[in-house]
Amino acid sequence: MEKLKKRWEIQNNWQFIVLLSGIIGLGYSAYKLAFLLFEKQSMIIVLSASVIFFFVLLKLILKIFDRLQKKWKVKYRWELISIFFVFAITGSSSVFIGKPIIKFAGITQDNLPPTLYWFLYILIGFVFYQLLLVAIGWIFGQYQFFWDFEKKMLSRMGLKRLFSK
Repeated sequence: MEKLKKRWEIQNNWQFIVLLSGIIGLGYSAYKLAFLLFEKQSMIIVLSASVIFFFVLLKLILKIFDRLQKKWKVKYRWELISIFFVFAITGSSSVFIGKPIIKFAGITQDNLPPTLYWFLYILIGFVFYQLLLVAIGWIFGQYQFFWDFEKKMLSRMGLKRLFSK
């Protein structure tokens, strides 16, 4: 247990929740991938493939973590799992929130050309994504990381003046 705490730089026991949920999510993803590829095979083959996929994905993710920890200048490794959760939840939530707003505004594929409809759909989703990224980042204790990430991303898009004082 101490080796695990040291590797993930865990200081408080509640931080294990982030690590445990990441491992559960990885296991679920490995199972879904194995089931998708071998659904017509026996359950033993699916479970065996799940274990193999789990360890391959784990190895890949740990390499990615090493690179991103340096690039993003994250203080603790367990925070990377939290950051990935924020990205995942934000992506799904922006679509979930954007759909009713598009319907409320009367934007449908029936009354607009497909190109314009999808442009507006993506634009509205993008706006909500930006707002939710910082809000959900705050909930997960990563407000400063996502605020800096947001400023950097929008400045690269030529919207730097939004953040100038």
